[in-house]
Amino acid sequence: MEQVLKKYFGYGAFRPLQKEVIQEVLAGRDCVVLMPTGGGKSLCFQLPSLMMEGTAIVISPLISLMKDQVDALLANGIAADLINSTLKPAEIAAVMEKVQQGALKILYIAPERLGVPGFQEFLQNLKINVIAIDEAHCISQWGHDFRPDYRNLSTLKQYFPTIPIIALTATATQEVREDIVTQLALDNPRLFVSSFNRPNLRYEVLAKKDSFNAIRELLDDYRNKSVIIYCFSRRDTETLVSQLCRHGFKALAYHAGLNAKTRKENQDKFIKDQANIMVATIAFGMGIDKPDVRLVIHHSLPKSIEGYYQETGRAGRDGLPSRCVLFFSYADKFKHEFFLTNMRDEDERRKVQDNLDQMIYYGNLRSCRRRFLLNYFDEKYQTENCNNCDICLKLPDRKAEVFSFKLPPDLSVKLNDNSYDTVLFEKLRELRTQEAQKLHVPPYVVFGDKALVQMATDLPTTSNDFLEVYGVGQQKLAQFGDSFMKVIREHKRFNATKIISAFSSTQEETKTLVLQKMPIDEIAQIRNLTPETILTHIEKLCAEGLPLLAVNYIKPDPERFEKIEAAFKATNETQLTPVRQIVGEDYSYEEIRRARLFLKN
Repeated sequence: MEQVLKKYFGYGAFRPLQKEVIQEVLAGRDCVVLMPTGGGKSLCFQLPSLMMEGTAIVISPLISLMKDQVDALLANGIAADLINSTLKPAEIAAVMEKVQQGALKILYIAPERLGVPGFQEFLQNLKINVIAIDEAHCISQWGHDFRPDYRNLSTLKQYFPTIPIIALTATATQEVREDIVTQLALDNPRLFVSSFNRPNLRYEVLAKKDSFNAIRELLDDYRNKSVIIYCFSRRDTETLVSQLCRHGFKALAYHAGLNAKTRKENQDKFIKDQANIMVATIAFGMGIDKPDVRLVIHHSLPKSIEGYYQETGRAGRDGLPSRCVLFFSYADKFKHEFFLTNMRDEDERRKVQDNLDQMIYYGNLRSCRRRFLLNYFDEKYQTENCNNCDICLKLPDRKAEVFSFKLPPDLSVKLNDNSYDTVLFEKLRELRTQEAQKLHVPPYVVFGDKALVQMATDLPTTSNDFLEVYGVGQQKLAQFGDSFMKVIREHKRFNATKIISAFSSTQEETKTLVLQKMPIDEIAQIRNLTPETILTHIEKLCAEGLPLLAVNYIKPDPERFEKIEAAFKATNETQLTPVRQIVGEDYSYEEIRRARLFLKN
């Protein structure tokens, strides 16, 4: 399983619950999976499909998200395609022929496609290995985003009684979870609930006074980073875009008042980094898979905690530090309540009012915002201080005075903490854009920011080293490895002295934490780096004289170490993959790498 993970997706280890979900799917069991945005839901059906005969059918309501995910799968060397309303009849027929011939491993379809006469019968003639239902909360009338087309899915179990169905969502209360199981007629499904905590996100609330100047100051720190700003109405959206453009920002609008062509053009420009700011109503965001949004601003009060959590969840999907700023005012509350007066259904009105009251309560909090959000989703969060919201960080009370918005330097969320070469990062970023333009895909389909940060930290110049970068599998090594390693080599040649100095500095920071016997994962979280990068630091430190005794606490258990040692001797290699093939999937690449450290020194 881990070999497939590394070969196709370039990851050395699973995220929490992914492996358990995949094992259940491989065993043919139905599953309901709740994972936060960026938690790795897609892998839960993509990977098992690669390990079984046949094709995975993925039902998603988000047309542009389908395209992004298919592009990403193709970039990883996985045969995938889609069927939705954007395709012409001849194009749909071509895709259907491919899947009939067994040429596709994963097929994305829109939910309304199941209502087309004869389509479910067409699916019955295919060799399907799993059916995945993304955004599964859309099937529930109790969900915040109910979609009638999802009711077409209620017959799936009747048509495919022996095929495992996996329902996935990022937000669902207990009531919605139960409704998903009922509506889909799932067979005694396993429920997996991942933590809703997004530790890399900082939550902040500001008073909505002179908000434009506050937004402008915020955006000055995000000139080359992706930002989404949510507004209450189309008019608010257009007004803010005009103001931002007058001040030199690259901002675009997205709302239902724009024609479909303009919306698509604006979304494509944002996804492809041709404009870094999208100002939108809540219509925007569900259809994008952009992992490097660094800032989400709510210019207006959201209608519910579920909506707020989902919208803020579009920030920092790659795990790098990102911010979520809400501008809070009672005027927005009154706007929402005005629309409530026009609702005739008393139960529906009461439900919407309750949701709004929860948002008001959140805006007025004087205790940890993260704890409130997690408790709302029935997750216990015992920590008193999350150290990443305005309350816990004791940021200045900016509700009274928004003019002094600039944060102290030590409190500002930055991608860079001098732990990687920022000049090289920009060179790699430019190369990524060029490669993406050639392929007509978003830059993050080539490599995410997380991968570029690791390249600019570890400076890989051999194929084996490049394969250890987060998200680099065999296909991406073959397609992009040479061009990216060439840039790294040239940069190293002309900046050798500076690189040694910078790397020594970041190694020393890691060394300080290592000497405190801090686990690798904790060091990575504190330093906003990947565990792989921290291991690289430790390897370099040991090569330069740090005693192995100082890092003995990361050595695998004796019995496991002996097995890894024997595998290294048997293969007469220093590479990880041949050893992994001998010791088996119970041993992660990271554990084998830790063992190798003690064998090399």
